[in-house]
Amino acid sequence: MRPDLTRYAWLSLATAVFTLLLKLLAWKLTGSVGLLSDALESLVNLGGALMMLSMLRIAAMPPDAGHAYGHSKAEYFSSIVEGLLIVVASGSILWAALPRLLDPRPLESAGLGLAVSVAASAVNLAVAQVLLRAGRQHRSIALTADGHHLMTDVWTSGGVVLGVLLVSLTGWNRLDPLLAIAVALNVLWTGRALMLDSVAGLMDAALPPEDLAQLEAVLDAFRAEGIGFHAVRTRRSASRRFISMHVLVPGDWSVRRGHALVEDLEQRIAARLAPVTVLTHLEPIEDAVSYGDEGLDRP
Repeated sequence: MRPDLTRYAWLSLATAVFTLLLKLLAWKLTGSVGLLSDALESLVNLGGALMMLSMLRIAAMPPDAGHAYGHSKAEYFSSIVEGLLIVVASGSILWAALPRLLDPRPLESAGLGLAVSVAASAVNLAVAQVLLRAGRQHRSIALTADGHHLMTDVWTSGGVVLGVLLVSLTGWNRLDPLLAIAVALNVLWTGRALMLDSVAGLMDAALPPEDLAQLEAVLDAFRAEGIGFHAVRTRRSASRRFISMHVLVPGDWSVRRGHALVEDLEQRIAARLAPVTVLTHLEPIEDAVSYGDEGLDRP
């Protein structure tokens, strides 16, 4: 059973609040629309962390009569909502930057504002690494999405800091809104990627190539012993994998022997791809009827 991951959501939530306050302070000190855009993205981080917390709680619920395959797909809703929030933040950044592009204004207290923004970015970088590592370890799309979002925030902040620094050095005030617009487009691209990945999971996309290679390695070991397979289907549901297949064995085998084989098969797959649910359908390899039900809709 996967451990409780909500502690990472609480960490992300606390980080979002802390960095939002720091970035708002940096904006107030400088008046930079670039730093304001950075603060708006931290507001999105806060909304995403709240959504992730609620969805991780639902995903951790055990299977029940109404959800026999569990609740793990709830994580995809977290990623979709976070992606939508990112798109909204992108629009807000553009709304703030475009008027300033037409009417540029000088920045104030740039040095202190930059120091505050850099401190916020350092916090985001540290937490992003924690989330990405936990996402890989526990195969959580919600944690991975939030970690990537925080990393985007780090790169975004770096671009904004560079813009404010260049404005201070060159005096060309339009650099600030121009970099804010670049930030908005970058944030928009990140939101698009998060939503596409989540939609793929909701559409029951097959396992990624590296997982399929692990599955084929197990099946090949059985094929070498004369066992056949067809109608092999896979799908992913956040951290859990689902695999179904038809297993073809000699028709004169006893039920006990066939059952022992599929038990061994399922255990070997689980050893490589856990958490995984494997569904098998045993068929006689010599019977032509066994090969007539390979389609998704069995006759």
